[in-house]
Amino acid sequence: MAGYETSRRMWILVVGIMESIERLGGGFCQLRDLGCRVRGCDLRGSFQEPWLTEDPPSAVLFEAHEDVDMARAALARLRAEAPLAQIPALVAAPLASIARLDVMDGFDDFVLIPYIPQELYVRIRRAEWKRGEFVGEEVIKIGPLRIDLAAHDVLLDGRKVDLTRQEFALLGFLCRNRGRVFSREELLARVWGASHYRNSRTIDMHMRRLRTKLGACPVPLDTVRGVGYIMRAA
Repeated sequence: MAGYETSRRMWILVVGIMESIERLGGGFCQLRDLGCRVRGCDLRGSFQEPWLTEDPPSAVLFEAHEDVDMARAALARLRAEAPLAQIPALVAAPLASIARLDVMDGFDDFVLIPYIPQELYVRIRRAEWKRGEFVGEEVIKIGPLRIDLAAHDVLLDGRKVDLTRQEFALLGFLCRNRGRVFSREELLARVWGASHYRNSRTIDMHMRRLRTKLGACPVPLDTVRGVGYIMRAA
């Protein structure tokens, strides 16, 4: 898969017809002029090259134009690659083709062609925010999950999730320590203090309730058999 690259800060992959991907007024040129690091690849190609899977972009812009079906197929190939499965994806099409898009297609947002540069940038940043993550002193955000530590609030896709004090403390701790496995005893000691809960199976009860309340949240709370619990980093 051939590609072009500019060395910029925000890394955006533009997927389109390679013969015209750098055309004046196209997404590649617009994003480059806005100060992004941009690379292009073919709408008809694969997404398996090491330069892409080892350094995933911040977002992907599919330039569908009139061929919405080709963009859908390209998105499916992108999502099939594990390192790229959760990357924000936007589709760009003219007004006449927008009606052929469906919420079930899997795109995070759409952009009208011809582009308005400021709108293009804002929509990409919004999609990146929706799927992105950060951990701060007062707020933790992981994809659609937002935990306000100061206000003691949890939002999932903008919907408030009511948690008990213990459930909130457990979720916050696991979010701050993603990718690490903790035994039940460690969780008791580090989240609440073991003296308050002598039965380590209390953790099992709280984990079941958390999973039920978070539902299909893409941030998995997993059991490591014989060891304990982990919130997966990816």
